[in-house]
Amino acid sequence: MTDGTRDITVEPLTAQAFSPFGDILEAAGPPDKLINQGLCGRYHDRAGLDFGSGRAGISLFDAKPRALPLRLEMMERHPLGSQAFLPMTQEPFLVVVASDRNGVPDRPLAFLTAPGQGINFHRGTWHGVLTPLRAPGLFAVVDRIGDGDNLEEHWFRIPWTIHTTGS
Repeated sequence: MTDGTRDITVEPLTAQAFSPFGDILEAAGPPDKLINQGLCGRYHDRAGLDFGSGRAGISLFDAKPRALPLRLEMMERHPLGSQAFLPMTQEPFLVVVASDRNGVPDRPLAFLTAPGQGINFHRGTWHGVLTPLRAPGLFAVVDRIGDGDNLEEHWFRIPWTIHTTGS
């Protein structure tokens, strides 16, 4: 472990902590309404999707699992549209985000999703790459399809280390 200045401790993903960066997608609490002859709960309109001049696309990502502690060397953002990650399993995954500070990521935060939670990053939010912690790392991703450069990367001069409490 380092002196603590470049360490990030993983926290549980909560709506309050994540709200500056995006939306949590989950079927928690009572549904907004029942549909399909009362046999299906609808959790309605849970994310603010923003595709600017593009259109929504659904892609499938199959990411290799990572392990903690994790070296965070790079973050990215999508200036032209939001990006939603919907796990196709019940396995939790790591979500890393940062506020913008003069065009670069500020101090990153790391969250661990609960089983069944997905997320939607707001347009322009600095975030880490898709980081499943267990296989399979299969996700449906809803993001912008269209012209223009929708990816910015920032490589840290000194990487961060993401770890769980007490490691």
